[in-house]
Amino acid sequence: MPIFTRLRQWLFRFGHDEQLPIVLTQRRIFILPTRTGLLFGAVLCVMLIGAINYNLSLGHALVFLLASLGLVNMVHTFRNLVALRLAPGRVESVFAGDIARFPMLLENVRRQARRSLDLAFGAHESVRLDIPPGEQAMIAIPCPAPTRGRLDPGRITLSTRYPLGLFHAWSYPHPRLSCLVYPRPIETPLPPPAAIAQSGQRHGDTGQEDFTGLRLRQPNDSPRHIAWKAVARDIDNRPLLIKQFAGGAAEELWLDWSLTPAENGLETRLSLLAGWVIAAERTQSRYGLRLPGRELAPDQGSAHRDACLEALALYGETGA
Repeated sequence: MPIFTRLRQWLFRFGHDEQLPIVLTQRRIFILPTRTGLLFGAVLCVMLIGAINYNLSLGHALVFLLASLGLVNMVHTFRNLVALRLAPGRVESVFAGDIARFPMLLENVRRQARRSLDLAFGAHESVRLDIPPGEQAMIAIPCPAPTRGRLDPGRITLSTRYPLGLFHAWSYPHPRLSCLVYPRPIETPLPPPAAIAQSGQRHGDTGQEDFTGLRLRQPNDSPRHIAWKAVARDIDNRPLLIKQFAGGAAEELWLDWSLTPAENGLETRLSLLAGWVIAAERTQSRYGLRLPGRELAPDQGSAHRDACLEALALYGETGA
């Protein structure tokens, strides 16, 4: 194992920051000269040697003036991070292959503005922001979500090179963050629904009795339920409409693991089920989900959709 990796593990062996908000104290901030800063220092050394060699008083004054400017720059770079406060926000779930965005609230309690703050997870894409004096700013830090499950983005790299880019100051806050990543949905036709007779009601020939209205046709609706008379009044401009009935037999849609092709892999079968969940919710159907070892009763609505997608995302994980 490389020495740098071992040193990094030893420095950050304490895990997550449990206390919120996270306050960046002096001990949590690292600072080193950048390549520009090292070049600046080398130029000052050459200038100092020349001034000493030729006994130039103005040369000495210029060298010490520039060196003082570099030291002041180092102090301002450090002060751009110190006493900054961070608190994580609520993370929205995403599908595999998308970019998860982790909200982070940054609070500047000082009278000086914070300039050119960069936040990123490791080597991933960074985002930059400024915070006015005494104010707060919310920013979403991106992180790729390649696979389903729970995504732990790890430590945040908060860095700055303000004001002149001669020094690089950074910190590694580690709030407890995670994002639920759903399987990547694959769109395929929904399986046929099953008619469930409701007790205490009389059934007509089709299992549907009282007409309640019309709605737009969905891909899985039967052609025999189309309101042809209503459509014929304005066939060029009117979309296909479906008759809705109350009473009789209700239809429940079961999204069953056994209905997915067995020759497909685990992730493909989960993606097919995820596509069915989204399609069933889009058609406002009552649907349930059956997985090996788990079953979610038929229901509808965004909460039920999220519960089904979460079951698919965590399928096979320990404790899911």
